[in-house]
Amino acid sequence: MRPLLIRNWRETLSRVRAALMRRGRSSQDADDLVQEAWIRLACYEGEQPVERPEAFLMRIALNLSIDAHRTEQTRGDQVLMDDVVLVDVAPTADATLLAKERVARLSEGVARLSETTRAIFLSHRIDGLPYREIARSQGISITTVHKHVAKATLPLTTWMEGW
Repeated sequence: MRPLLIRNWRETLSRVRAALMRRGRSSQDADDLVQEAWIRLACYEGEQPVERPEAFLMRIALNLSIDAHRTEQTRGDQVLMDDVVLVDVAPTADATLLAKERVARLSEGVARLSETTRAIFLSHRIDGLPYREIARSQGISITTVHKHVAKATLPLTTWMEGW
């Protein structure tokens, strides 16, 4: 492998770094891109001669910067793990147990409703059917559907409040 033929390499690296920073790169990112570009130039020059290594180095660095920008746009910004605060949003064991008990209590309350009121209430609250559709399927008026839902809601609310 031949040595790189850049006359004033410090000045060249400084110009490449400045060009990257003018294009929005931070000082640290610019340094990293210049280093990567230098390594690629050295590897490439090991295989074949480069007529204008300064220009070649600048083009490599700018292309690397463009690639990094595209990666940031598609994958988002990178975050250091030291900067991340992980919060476990999963319910605690107590909350899970309490929720299961609440569901069991509600199921018991729903089971106490008459068969027709239960079917209408569950069709509306669980299946999300509109009153008009429930009325048509049950062969009753929309007003009667309102009454059945109210007839179920009031005792269930009272049933759950006491718990």
